Amino acid sequence: MIPRDAHLDPRFKRFPNLREEQYQSILAVPILARERLEGALNVRTEEAREFGREEIDLLMAIAGQVAQAIENAKLYDHAQRRVVELEALAAISEAVSESLYLEESLEAIVNTTMATVEATGAALVLEDGTIAWPEGRPGAHAVRFPLRWKGRQVGELVCDRDEPFTDEERRLLSSIARHAAVALEHGRAVMRGVLAQEIHHRVKNNLQTVASLLRLQATSAGEIDPRKALDDSVNRILAIAAVHEVLTERRDDDVDLAELVERLRAMLVQGLGRGKRVSSRLEPISLHGERATALALVFSELLGNALEHGGDDVRVELVRGNGRVLLTVADDGAWSDRAVEGTGLSIVRALVRDELRGELSLVSSGGGLRAEVAFPSS
Repeated sequence: MIPRDAHLDPRFKRFPNLREEQYQSILAVPILARERLEGALNVRTEEAREFGREEIDLLMAIAGQVAQAIENAKLYDHAQRRVVELEALAAISEAVSESLYLEESLEAIVNTTMATVEATGAALVLEDGTIAWPEGRPGAHAVRFPLRWKGRQVGELVCDRDEPFTDEERRLLSSIARHAAVALEHGRAVMRGVLAQEIHHRVKNNLQTVASLLRLQATSAGEIDPRKALDDSVNRILAIAAVHEVLTERRDDDVDLAELVERLRAMLVQGLGRGKRVSSRLEPISLHGERATALALVFSELLGNALEHGGDDVRVELVRGNGRVLLTVADDGAWSDRAVEGTGLSIVRALVRDELRGELSLVSSGGGLRAEVAFPSS
């Protein structure tokens, strides 16, 4: 308590936003919450005066009430923050446990992280440096937390904000990083299982197709050259294998037909077309895996026929227009020398009709044979 000229006292703390010079006296009592100083409650007068014991006791009692109010507010604020943290972790746990897709889990983690700590940006970085799910923008302050799974670091959670992160926020982000590690490994395990099932399904279908082709080959009418029948079957199996290889490499349900046709062209030319000139014009076209298998078998039969029975120049075209795909295999060989019936073309007609829902046409063109397959692109 200072009765006059309080602002001249060496213990006086000046605040630039207050006009202290107009006051003479000051009575300052501490605001103590659980023996911890939270601030001070000050009373000033413009005239010089001394404060009595009762006034001091009254101000101390008021300061005690203020301290209790501050303590309650802090406890409420802490409880609210805990609620927010628990809700954030619960939302992440729910997303991880319910989603079968890794990207959905990662998106939920990043978005929840940004909303919980009011971040400007966040991302999950995998162990190989790949940024799995970036959102937002960089900030003036960035923190990184490791994603650990069974003692191994599988990535990092990166979070940006314009203001510094508090210790409580850092602890929350560390908990989110632990959940992110679980989500990452959970998603990978699911994907491995889904991929294994998909591969099993594809292999099963492919083996059934191979079995059907072999039965058709075995029941074909007329004389059968065992060596040629075996070579034809090998080429058909290799065509199916090419589709499987493309699907496995892409990890997708669709096949790039241009890439597939080019692989088959190179394979067949090496086996049947030595000394022949094979040109191609291929547009990039996507087709679902099962239909791509049918197209691979069709193309292998048509190109094999051209290489075996056609002339020295063979042309391959794959184009799209008006919602349809057109595959053409043409050569300059004589029509009269051509085997236009048999097991191979029976397979082609069945696949074009039943699997591709298209049409096959064989026409004489410039002294040679032109085989066209047209089918809808979807």
